[in-house]
Amino acid sequence: MNALETQARDRLADLLMRFGLSLERGDTPCSNWIDGELVSGEGESIALIHPATGGALIDYRDADAALVDHAVAAASRAQVEWMALTASERGRRMLSAVRRLEGHEETLAQLESVVAGKPIRDCRGEVGKVREMFEYYAGWCDKQHGEVIPVPTSHLNYVRHVPFGVVGQITPWNAPMFTCAWQLAPALAAGNGVVLKPSELTPFSSVVIARLLESGGLPRGLINIVNGLGPTTGAALTGHDGISKLVFVGSPASGRVIAEAGARRLVPSVLELGGKSANIVFADARLDDAVAGAQAAIFAAAGQSCVAGSRLLIQREIYDEVVERVARAASQIAVGLPEDESTRMGPLQNARQFERVSAMLERARAAGARVVTGGSRPAGLPDGADGYYLAPTLLADVTPEMEIACEEVFGPVLVALPFDDEADAIRLANATRFGLAGAVWTQDPARAHRVAAQLRAGTVWINSYKAINVMSPFGGFRDSGFGRSSGLDGLREYSVPQSVWVETASEASVAMGYGDGKA
Repeated sequence: MNALETQARDRLADLLMRFGLSLERGDTPCSNWIDGELVSGEGESIALIHPATGGALIDYRDADAALVDHAVAAASRAQVEWMALTASERGRRMLSAVRRLEGHEETLAQLESVVAGKPIRDCRGEVGKVREMFEYYAGWCDKQHGEVIPVPTSHLNYVRHVPFGVVGQITPWNAPMFTCAWQLAPALAAGNGVVLKPSELTPFSSVVIARLLESGGLPRGLINIVNGLGPTTGAALTGHDGISKLVFVGSPASGRVIAEAGARRLVPSVLELGGKSANIVFADARLDDAVAGAQAAIFAAAGQSCVAGSRLLIQREIYDEVVERVARAASQIAVGLPEDESTRMGPLQNARQFERVSAMLERARAAGARVVTGGSRPAGLPDGADGYYLAPTLLADVTPEMEIACEEVFGPVLVALPFDDEADAIRLANATRFGLAGAVWTQDPARAHRVAAQLRAGTVWINSYKAINVMSPFGGFRDSGFGRSSGLDGLREYSVPQSVWVETASEASVAMGYGDGKA
């Protein structure tokens, strides 16, 4: 074990102790938050690996089905208590809950950084997003108004929005803290209890967030975090009769499994899946802005973002210039240890993803793609940083039918493709089974809106990239999933319209069919 591995293990142990995830059974932490208590798993041991060194961090135990049962029962009981409060009181309690994060922001960011391998500067920003999400949805608690329908009978008919009950949520390893709050806040605002399973690769930040939130005044058991493997804990959650809706953020392959599990029980789902987003640069674009945007679109988070702008579509007359400028800028990105304040890009999160990205790069080379920059381990890393690093990579001489241009890479790999005119750009952008995001760079306002309207993508940016806020709906088309997160649309995903009919006639009657009620 090298010095960096030892430091990472010691940092993680210290962070877990600060949050009270006291170590039991030797070095096994309490890795679940169930019914207001920290609980150790009961299944097989799961090893966490440090992304920056490739060395072992800590082991914890799979929650398994029995703890999922316990969590669902707790959420069901707490949800009844939660809905017994007034809507205004629920909003006040959500605000009180998120204030419990105050004073813990830096420690939370450090915990996320060491386990997920994300640059510390990015993790600090994501802690702020947790607060932002809860503040926004707390304000919606007492504003979920119904409506009165002017039905053609003597009835008063009104519609109200009622919660599902207990929802099951599964979040990914690329942004565990962010996606935890992204899902919890609207679910609670709509009146639900929650059982959430993070990725087995990034278990702890969600447990800490749930514990802090609940200590701020939420009913005991309203939020439950179960950590474990997909085939065990995940399957127990998605197949549980007490779960009334499933929400999943992750890959299309896993999303299909989740949707099928819900369909077998006639349980609806929201799927936020992958992308192969097109970043379109027209010849009249402000190239300084477009080049900077292209970098941020793909190399932030080491490309491990569902909205990553992994296809750079460049109008042919400026293609060579933009490729050269993006390559030069990419080669200057500071790649380093996640805890280093100067690091702008860290490692890939896990060995499986690193091997997948590396294999896709090799196949792209074999198919004729040219590596303009990157494509291998970056130089200048500290001794012991033997983890899953890949330099920011730009590929040219790529054709639209190549795997690297069609499939989501989920790594710091950008492909540059030329286009001739507006129609060609739209055709290339939509030539994918994904439809999550896209961008248009041009100084022609009419063209910008015209192209945006024709992109089959749930989010489109004009002269910008990755501007996301909890107030605006987020989601995709096709293999990027269905349903929406965030905004009012995200809140509505967590409730069901209930139609109530009240007879107002002086002589009530019940007809055999729809009509005037006369026998």
